[in-house]
Amino acid sequence: MLTRIVKITFQEDKLADFFAHFEGVKWKVASFPGCQGMKLMKDIKNPCIVITYSQWESEEALNNYRDSELFGELWPKIKPWFAEKAEAWSVDVQFDGFQ
Repeated sequence: MLTRIVKITFQEDKLADFFAHFEGVKWKVASFPGCQGMKLMKDIKNPCIVITYSQWESEEALNNYRDSELFGELWPKIKPWFAEKAEAWSVDVQFDGFQ
């Protein structure tokens, strides 16, 4: 399993647009083949920073999503709303105390 963490800082005046758009796509992403689930989190000190946390069956599954029509529509829509370049990490969980 692969965990993908993406940090996006939005322009303050575009934050509401992002959350409204996210409502329409969140389950499409979370239920994409190979996705085991997704969370959207907001920084408590800077509400313009949002983080997606998703788990994928494999790197291939993540890449299938990144090459999909869904991602091809989603990313270009929200990218102009960024205040700075997004940061992303693909990680292997070494310990999970939540289970």
